[in-house]
This record gives sequence, C-alpha cells and structure tokens, in this order.
Amino acid sequence: MSDLEPELATKAPESDLYDEPLDADKETLPTTATASVPVPSSTAQPTLSEHCTTDRPLPTTLPDAPSGQLTTYKDNIKTYISKPSDYPTTPARLLLLLTNGTGVDSLNNQHQADMFARKNYVVVMPDLFSGDPAPNTKPTEHTKADEASASWLETVKLKAAETAKAFTLDMWLARHTPEKVLPIIHRVLEQAREEFADAVSHGGGVYGVGYCFGGKYVLTLASERGNKAMPGHQADERAAEEGMVRRGLEIKAGVCAHGTLVGREDMRGITAPVSLICVENDPLFPGEVLEDGEKWLKENGVEHEIDVYGDVPHGFAVVGEYESNTIREAQTRAFEQTIKWLDAH
Repeated sequence: MSDLEPELATKAPESDLYDEPLDADKETLPTTATASVPVPSSTAQPTLSEHCTTDRPLPTTLPDAPSGQLTTYKDNIKTYISKPSDYPTTPARLLLLLTNGTGVDSLNNQHQADMFARKNYVVVMPDLFSGDPAPNTKPTEHTKADEASASWLETVKLKAAETAKAFTLDMWLARHTPEKVLPIIHRVLEQAREEFADAVSHGGGVYGVGYCFGGKYVLTLASERGNKAMPGHQADERAAEEGMVRRGLEIKAGVCAHGTLVGREDMRGITAPVSLICVENDPLFPGEVLEDGEKWLKENGVEHEIDVYGDVPHGFAVVGEYESNTIREAQTRAFEQTIKWLDAH
C-alpha cells in the first residue's frame, strides 16, 4: 500500500466523504444492536485494498460458468441479471447487488449474484464504473528481507512502483465519485422496478447488498441521501425541480460487506434496517467511524446488526478461493448472515 499523504491516498478530488482509515486484523468479534464495537488505533492512510480491485481464483466447486446474463439497461448501462431457476413461477424478491472495484464483468461477482439467485432473489447488478473497472493494484511481491538485502536503487524503484499504483487508483476514484455513480444506480433501479414489479411487490420493496466499493452506496441508499438528485447531473436536477424525485428510501433493507472508504457521514442518516459485515482493524472502514455510526444508529432507533470478523482480509466475503480454513469459513458465515438478514426483512 502507499505512504501517500491522507489527502492523496483517501480522497478523490470531487468528494469529501472519506474519513481517515486504520490498519490490520485479529479475531472475530460479533456485535449486535446492543453490543459495542472495538475501536482500533489509527495508523497509515491507504487508498484501496488489492482485495477491492483484484479477483481471487474461483473455487472449483462453482459451476463452469455463471448462470445469469449480461444485458443493457437504459443509457447503455451494462447490467448482469440473475434469476431463480423457477422464477416467475415461484415468486421471488428483487435484490440490487453493488460490486467491488472489479465490476460487472468479473466472474467472481457474477457467481456472487448467482448465489443470491439460488436463494430466491432476482438479482440486478449494474456496471457502476461505465466500463472502467478499477486498475489492478496488487502490490509488487517482495518481503522485508528482500527489501533489506536490495540495493538502494532497487528499494527506491519498489517504493516508486507502489506509489505509482496508489496514484493510479486515486485517479480512478476521482472518476467514480457519488456524483457519477448514484445516477447510474437510480436509472437501473427505475428500470428494474418496472421490469420486475412482481418481485418488488412480493418483497415489499427492493433489497440492497454491497461489497467493498458498493458497500458504501448501500449505506447511502438506506438513507434519505440516496434518493436525491446529485449535483452536476442535469436530468436529475430537472427532475428535482419538477418534483419528480422519488420519496422514501431506495431500499427496504441492506447489507454492507467490508465497505470501502466509509466515512462518518455515510453512517449518519440511515433509516432502513442495515447489517454490517466488517473486518477488524480495517483501514478502509475505520473503527472509530464504525463506533460513531453504531452510536448514531442506536440513538435514532434504526434496526441494525454489526458483525466484526477477525483473521480475514478486506474483501473476504466475495466469491474467491482461499487456502485458509478460517477465511473460507468466515466467507460462508458472512453469506449466511446476509441471507438471514434479507429474508427476515
């Protein structure tokens, strides 16, 4: 990860939503609406994790290919749709799935959508990045011992390469701010509500699940901020002026799994029931932000649950193969937690 200054490492020029992040992992500490969340101490300010931008190998237990289909929604938004095998004969609910930085073409993300379809959800997964997924920022592989034995010039080159990767990712974040991403989500939701009106009716609304980058936006959709016109988007501004902006929340209930670059303002204002799957000492969802958000949710009577997983990397809940039994078991438990929360609402 980069040692860039906080303003470069965590903030895109068009957004001030990112608070200061933290560091590392430990043991699993499940919490609920009545439990407190441990607050780690602050350390470095990274940009995004490689787990947000790099797909893990696919488990061999998965089908040969995803079962859903890529289609195009209004305004040329590429969208992956996955449905239960017996839909619409058997009623299902509508789920909006918001991805990490690898985006809609990622086979991992498509298989993740299929997992929800097998649990009786019609899944709509849009391309949040307009064909521009995050650059692969997996750091150059070298150990501290390698670095210690390397020449001064080799060490400088290694550090420069990591800094360049972080800068590239900062530039990518600057291209995909809420002002750009929320209008995409609004348009996809509008069409999905029409196309799958039966699923919306069956579930009493739309459900939302987001991983990494997408997790932050599920929190937005669970608040009043999620249904407002975004500055700079003329169509949305005209709709607001004409009184056409939807009232109420965009989602009925949501799950945010290891949200990326979540700030205090992302937690405040939430009114829909939310489940948070977090990683202990996650630099991208700081402990003090989580604690502040939990306090806000409690004080405002918002139904919620928080589960903090230890000994797992950021991004662990997305489909992908890990050698560690601890991580594999946590991945399974996180999906079960997600389904249980959605089904209960």
